[in-house]
Amino acid sequence: MARQSELAPEFIELAPHKVKEGVLYVSMVYASAIHRCACGCGQKVVTPLSPTDWKLTFDGESVSLYPSIGNWSFPCQSHYWIDKNKVRWAPRMSKQEIEAVRAADRQAKERYFGSKAAAPAGDGTAPPETLPARIWPAFLRWLRVR
Repeated sequence: MARQSELAPEFIELAPHKVKEGVLYVSMVYASAIHRCACGCGQKVVTPLSPTDWKLTFDGESVSLYPSIGNWSFPCQSHYWIDKNKVRWAPRMSKQEIEAVRAADRQAKERYFGSKAAAPAGDGTAPPETLPARIWPAFLRWLRVR
């Protein structure tokens, strides 16, 4: 498998049975994107779309994901951006840098979900259900089908 320089977006409802190289599958229904690692190692990369995970922009022709894709749990440890369908390679990060990013991600989730749990619902009696809590069971079904 070859290193990718571009990923073609394909908007879908359910993840395909076979995830093809060079395609970024986007499910707005399940607020997720999936692709094969752009380094060519063949690993599936799932990027959940949420306020504390990835953000997706679509300009009518191309897709961008923010922040970067850091596949630090994979043997390849690839790191890249998807910017207007193009794969932009990022430098390798040290273990300390990776841990700092992971810690910042955990803190962002704690702040976001902590503030959501503390905020009263419309009637002031219970915390509102967050988007990830609502879609989590459906997202797991989406992945299992694959």
